[in-house]
Amino acid sequence: MALLFAPECAPFAIAAAVLAGLTAIEMLAMVMGFSVTEFLGKPEVHGHDGILAYLSWLNLGGVPLLILLMMTLGFFAMTGFTLQAVASAFWAPLPSFIAVIPAALATIPMVRASSRTVARLVPHDETYAVDLDAFLGRTAEVSIGPLDQGLPGRVRVKDQHGNWHVLRARAAKGEVPLGIGASVLLVDHKANVFIAIPAPVDPTDANNQSFREQQ
Repeated sequence: MALLFAPECAPFAIAAAVLAGLTAIEMLAMVMGFSVTEFLGKPEVHGHDGILAYLSWLNLGGVPLLILLMMTLGFFAMTGFTLQAVASAFWAPLPSFIAVIPAALATIPMVRASSRTVARLVPHDETYAVDLDAFLGRTAEVSIGPLDQGLPGRVRVKDQHGNWHVLRARAAKGEVPLGIGASVLLVDHKANVFIAIPAPVDPTDANNQSFREQQ
């Protein structure tokens, strides 16, 4: 615990604190029906020269920017504290300006390897491959919400090929907020933001539910 607040570990403690702050902000935003991760999105780095071309090696553009930043901070803090703990066990903690160098060098390949895995797990917005009008009339599930007439939330929907898509959406004018997990019907879109209403209840499902309750 003493090492956590030691001056030699200040860069790593700051990184850990920033990571905790970003995590808290993202959790609070999701409770309010907004996602900082989705807002920042994925930077477009393909076809660029200079530093962006080098950052693409870290999979910048393959995963959301906030997730990549949080991974970098987490690995940097973890590597730095581990390095200083080992140094303390054998001799003494390294000066902070020296310790950050091997910690940063170790963080880079760790972020690259982990981001490739994360890129296969995080939801992808694949609407570029499907005409937006093809989603109209389809039933979706609210994944980030609730949906109201304010900032767009997110819904998950399958296309005609059975592929999942994550779309921006808000509730239609006059509709009550549609909570997370609610089934909604996509009835219109303005640019790439869809307009949703509560999905009609399937009478068959309602009858079956009533029958099960009676049993």
